[in-house]
Amino acid sequence: MEIPRNTYVNALINRMNNGMIKTVTGIRRSGKSYLLFKLFYDYLISTGVTEDHIIQLALDSPENKAYRNADTLYEYILSRIENTHEQYFVLLDEVQYAITEEEMKNPEKSLGLYDTLNGLLRKRNVDTYITGSNSKFLSSDILTEFRGRGDEVHIFPLSFKEFMQVFDGDKHQGWSDYIMYGGLPLVSTMRTVEQKVKYLTNLFEETYLKDLINRYHVQKSRELEDLMNILASNIGSLTNPSRIEATFKSVLHSKISINTINQYIGYLKDAFIIHEANRYDVKGRQYIGTPMKYYFEDIGLRNARLGFRQIEENHIMENIIYNELRVRGFSVDIGVVEKRTNNTSGKEVRKKLEVDFVANLGSRRYYVQSALVLGTREKIEQEQLSLENIPDSFKKIIVVGNETNPWHTEQGTLVMGVQQFLLDVNSLEL
Repeated sequence: MEIPRNTYVNALINRMNNGMIKTVTGIRRSGKSYLLFKLFYDYLISTGVTEDHIIQLALDSPENKAYRNADTLYEYILSRIENTHEQYFVLLDEVQYAITEEEMKNPEKSLGLYDTLNGLLRKRNVDTYITGSNSKFLSSDILTEFRGRGDEVHIFPLSFKEFMQVFDGDKHQGWSDYIMYGGLPLVSTMRTVEQKVKYLTNLFEETYLKDLINRYHVQKSRELEDLMNILASNIGSLTNPSRIEATFKSVLHSKISINTINQYIGYLKDAFIIHEANRYDVKGRQYIGTPMKYYFEDIGLRNARLGFRQIEENHIMENIIYNELRVRGFSVDIGVVEKRTNNTSGKEVRKKLEVDFVANLGSRRYYVQSALVLGTREKIEQEQLSLENIPDSFKKIIVVGNETNPWHTEQGTLVMGVQQFLLDVNSLEL
């Protein structure tokens, strides 16, 4: 079953021959290889590019182990380029395999992989595309190494809209499945609950966890697993390393240093398993330090980490909305709005109100609240309170769990159902 991922295919098409290394990043099993080796490859063939002018290598494949040496990789690619006056396309999958153990231990040392990619950049008849599952080497670092000549495309698991294109059922059945098993492409093709549960559970244990332990030489894997469980249990909740340390002590009766917690969280972020959302003072127009929130790249993986036991739709819906905003290209923060009021003694007090999401893209900004149920006037007023105290005219939206036709509150806030919000790519403009 072919899953059309037009957003990402078009992103690659729009970057063709732009003089940069196109870097496709994303969590493992999110569809990077499928995007590059199937969808984008098919597009190239459809435009008249011949097979011998497309050089593709999956470096995570055992049969290509020899090419994990950066020099050998470069020599192989050069051997395939037979005519310097004709256009060639280089597609390299999971290039972090070309980073050696020694280079991993010495992050200050220049990587042989970067020399290889820089060499390809200098060849005007070569257009290079790479994928990788570790942001530390393939996102911030690669942009630094190439001094503005690296171009990142981040691929997410299937959005709800993409998921429904292949789901055999209506949107209500699809939503129930999606909030439980998430949007990893292979999961969406599985027919039974048993298959999905087994795949997601094994994927976390045998792929993500082992990758982290082996890559970073983690000695205390139990602590890393416990940290994953704590973060999975607290999606949508404000936290910081100090609070996590306290949880280890009070709940798990275990000791772990704040430095180790920060280090492990960094590993999870670099592997795209979780994302960190920082707090932003809307009135003061500045970022606030801790605490922050963490969301999972795929909700099915989050649920698998907890044995599919802690299925809280309100927090899961919030996580999915956060991911959707990022899929649409927004940078997403947690909003904080200060409201001054008088207490029962008549003394003025300052109260900090939260806006679930402040979404920015260029000059556009949206304030988005996630509310599973909005059944009473009191609940509406509660969700609107922070929005009413924002001193600007950017659009304000409340996304609710139940199906409803879009409507506006007396204060002008748009209210819509989560399924419409996710399925309509123009929902923010309603």
